[in-house]
Amino acid sequence: MTTIVIEKSPEGAYKGFTCMGHAGFARKGKPDILCSAISALSIHTINGLEKAAGQKLDVKEDESTGFMRCVILDEPGEGARCLMDAFVSSVEMLSEEYGDKFLQIQFKEVKDNA
Repeated sequence: MTTIVIEKSPEGAYKGFTCMGHAGFARKGKPDILCSAISALSIHTINGLEKAAGQKLDVKEDESTGFMRCVILDEPGEGARCLMDAFVSSVEMLSEEYGDKFLQIQFKEVKDNA
């Protein structure tokens, strides 16, 4: 199962997100379309935050464990909010479609970028 944790400040500003684990939707030895979708959305969001929205990020990943963490280091602007809103909406739709047995979305309030 993949768990995605969306981090927001007490004021509601996005601070980043973490994806953990492999979805396990596909049968053993078959491509996992859900993992692929989560990866594509995550990488698209990170690239958009950096290149289109001009945000400074700290990104860590470990493909073998399905771990990806993106921390927004500076104050997120309007472009970052739009990208993150789209990311959240998309992964929530995936969770509804495939079920929380394979994908769970959580929200966490954070005070800083720790």
